[in-house]
Amino acid sequence: MEISKAQKLAAAFIEQNRAGLSTLSDSIFYFGEIAMQEIRTAALMTSILEEHGFEVERGICGFPTAFMASYGSGSPVVALHTEYDANPSNSQKSGITHREEIVAGAPGHCEGHNCNAAVLVATALAVRHAMEKAGLPGTLRIFGAPGEEQLLSRPYFVRDGRFDDVDVAFHNHVADRFGTDVGVVQCAAMSADFTFRGEAAHGGGYAWKARDALDAVVLMDAGMAQYREHMLSTMSANRIITQGGEQPNVIPAVAACWWYFRDATAEGARRLFERAQKIAQGAAMMADCEVTTRIRAASWPVRLNKTIAEVLRACTEAVGMPQWTEEEQRFARELQKQAGVPEAGLRREISPITPRPMIPAGNDSGDISWKVPMGRLMFPTNVPQTTFHHWTAGAALTTSIAHKGSEAGAKALAMSAIAFLEDQALVDAARRNFKEEIGDTVYRPLLAENQSPPTADLNRDLMERFRPEMSKHYVKEAPVFR
Repeated sequence: MEISKAQKLAAAFIEQNRAGLSTLSDSIFYFGEIAMQEIRTAALMTSILEEHGFEVERGICGFPTAFMASYGSGSPVVALHTEYDANPSNSQKSGITHREEIVAGAPGHCEGHNCNAAVLVATALAVRHAMEKAGLPGTLRIFGAPGEEQLLSRPYFVRDGRFDDVDVAFHNHVADRFGTDVGVVQCAAMSADFTFRGEAAHGGGYAWKARDALDAVVLMDAGMAQYREHMLSTMSANRIITQGGEQPNVIPAVAACWWYFRDATAEGARRLFERAQKIAQGAAMMADCEVTTRIRAASWPVRLNKTIAEVLRACTEAVGMPQWTEEEQRFARELQKQAGVPEAGLRREISPITPRPMIPAGNDSGDISWKVPMGRLMFPTNVPQTTFHHWTAGAALTTSIAHKGSEAGAKALAMSAIAFLEDQALVDAARRNFKEEIGDTVYRPLLAENQSPPTADLNRDLMERFRPEMSKHYVKEAPVFR
């Protein structure tokens, strides 16, 4: 591809600010903030964007740690969005090839959303810089999406009209490869709580007077287990018990479970959830209890646009695969050895756009991809064949591997966004292609119109319990972009 003046300006900006990009990524890694508690993460990201001329709106759609930052005006409107939450019990020291927590039992990044956030901010600043210097028209929108690990925020962004005037959208995500995909790549998902209420009694002396809410939870579990035989091969369901009583000799009056339901289509996920509701009602009847259901989150499958994928592919080729040192390759092979997978090291080639099977996991960006044409850049910050949410996926996240991969990702993402700002014909092609791809599918949110996001108390106790010890490991240097 022929690289334009604006694209060269953006790439040069990222090169000049690679230290700021790495420091931002490392800072967010050590914050290790889980869903709805990304307080320091969002504050740092928005302060940098604001400092560099973006108009920032914080707390959008009822999420205190969500934001929308805007620069420019008029058409086209190009949106960039990503997530930045960590996971519980994922604390892992980076730069070593064995299991060692930073803070025992604490949350942490064992996927790489810290890199997502840093690439998003660096890309936004680079594109803004190029727009100003090259006089590009259009509007750049940056969305910070909290709570992706619980599928939380972006369906609300779409439902509440935040993408109504967006022309094209880009999502960036960590990977062990450099490239993009096309078609439906992730499933739809619904997340819901089932709370059963009965009547308590002494477990030994008066058990016959009780209506055991925990029995209802167990019966629902048994019912779902029996139903698995009749589920489509594209469906899956997982659960935990969130409330099961306080001590064995007190039969619980209240018990609860939390389920995820997935399918290849939004309608399929909805049908699976509705079947689970019937099973829950049956369980409640058998245990002589009452049941209430609350949807936590719901997202459509992730669909990636062909036109945007072709632009992303061209830009990744223009940037090139990071050149790994032998030391980086040795680290990767040793980590793979510890993980019990082939010791192949880091990938050396950009991944081609080839048909990939849909992975049986959701991402809350899916709703965006059925509202507007969306592309996703996968950038190489992790070691191949490590498993997300396992300690091995946290081991490289503040190393030169993650830093090099993030720089390459920010360059390719910035150049791709600029391609659409510079060429209205590309925007038109993406939108035509989008209409062909979705066919007669009519998008309607899985969320109810009156549903509110989870409260800001979600995960607060857990985060506050660990934050004092985690804060001892925070990066002292502030990220600087010039």
